[in-house]
Amino acid sequence: MKYIKTIITVFSFILVTNCDSFLEVDQIGKSSIPVFFSDMDGIRGALPGAYSSVYKYYGEELVLYPDVAGDMLQLVSVGDNPMLSQYNYNSNPQDELTAVGGIWTDANEALVNVNNILEYQPELLDAFPESADELRIIKAEALFLRALIHFDLVRVYAQPYNFTADASHIGVPVILKTPSSDDNVARNTVKEVYTQIIKDLKESETLYGDETGSESSYYASKRAVYGLLARAFLYTENWTEAVSYSTLAINSTPLAEGQDYLDMFLEVEDDDESLFKLNGKLKSPELISFYNLQSPLGYASEKLMNLLDENPDDLRLQLLEFNSGANTYGTLKYLKESLPIAEKYYNIIVLRTSEMYLIRAEANNNLDALTEAIADVKTLLARNYQKEVSEITITENTKEAVAALIDVERTKELCFEGHRLYDLTRTKQDMVRDASTSSNINEVLYPNSMFILPIPQKEMDVNTGMIQNEDY
Repeated sequence: MKYIKTIITVFSFILVTNCDSFLEVDQIGKSSIPVFFSDMDGIRGALPGAYSSVYKYYGEELVLYPDVAGDMLQLVSVGDNPMLSQYNYNSNPQDELTAVGGIWTDANEALVNVNNILEYQPELLDAFPESADELRIIKAEALFLRALIHFDLVRVYAQPYNFTADASHIGVPVILKTPSSDDNVARNTVKEVYTQIIKDLKESETLYGDETGSESSYYASKRAVYGLLARAFLYTENWTEAVSYSTLAINSTPLAEGQDYLDMFLEVEDDDESLFKLNGKLKSPELISFYNLQSPLGYASEKLMNLLDENPDDLRLQLLEFNSGANTYGTLKYLKESLPIAEKYYNIIVLRTSEMYLIRAEANNNLDALTEAIADVKTLLARNYQKEVSEITITENTKEAVAALIDVERTKELCFEGHRLYDLTRTKQDMVRDASTSSNINEVLYPNSMFILPIPQKEMDVNTGMIQNEDY
């Protein structure tokens, strides 16, 4: 039995037997997947399970990996640090329990949940036509989640879209239904993966129709679809569509300003600039242990602090906490210290409006619309420096200079949120750390096979259709 198939079989069993972990519904008497999905209660229960399974891989290694492997984070290099292999660029296919195997396994488990929903939704639509509207929105949410999972997997285990001229290089498997025990699940090209991602998102957009979906950013919605489409088009360098969808996202959800911006991270806020976030109520993800302020495993690098210190009025400096004993700056983006333990929320913001401004600026710059690109950067700087837009001066006036400016602003705005490595590789930059890095790797030059993780060895051992990444 193939490894991905094994994940799916085992996880499907968990799905219908462990309501505490995923479904949070009474499943007595529902001993198989078809029986579980035979009524509306089943699919209603499966949807929160799908969100929970996505949170699992985001909260463990997915958000950490691209920052750990980037140039803006410093790690404690002694003791038991689960991300040291990625920090030092010596990931091993045998590492089943850390990022290499953890992201692969957990993301594919999440894919099982989502694909089960999508597989049985049409049957329920036939059986319960009076629930057609509810089932339509459930399908729209599930399609968004499936696109997100494939997007995450292809970024971790495959080179960026522009690595080859036609994106024909090897990607990850596109899994739209549960494989049979005889299937050797193969890897699609990166182009095929992104084609499916965009297809799922476009179908989700259509299903929402004139509705916006949930008002809460804890759930997929039309604005979340806009945001992920904007990001997918940015990664595929479809600049025109990136502008269009980032604009739709911006129009749907305004920027958070001042204290509201800080509270988006520091408090439990739902009415903020988040387009989509994962509900971390009473969760205990690895992410929180890693960024624990008392004894963090990772903190801001000197390179990042030099960027943020360029303007002492930068609002984002208030999202860092100085540890005088260790002389380090830790992030406050995941820690709600004002809440009692019984009410802890460790939310993970996946998409937000600030990123959409940066996407639109980058896309417009690549379309030679420098005026529009600079205007969006000014809007963000005005918010971050707590000034009026008219008070912001930008002297960059060439495409290359504006691109560099946008890169710096992405670094400052999205630090600790799981973007940096992907921004380096998709823009074909070298990864260069400052001289004080605790890693034995100071730089990795682009292109490089080490910029992606290996396929877990367990997958390679049992799946003859799987191809390992180069140099692993």
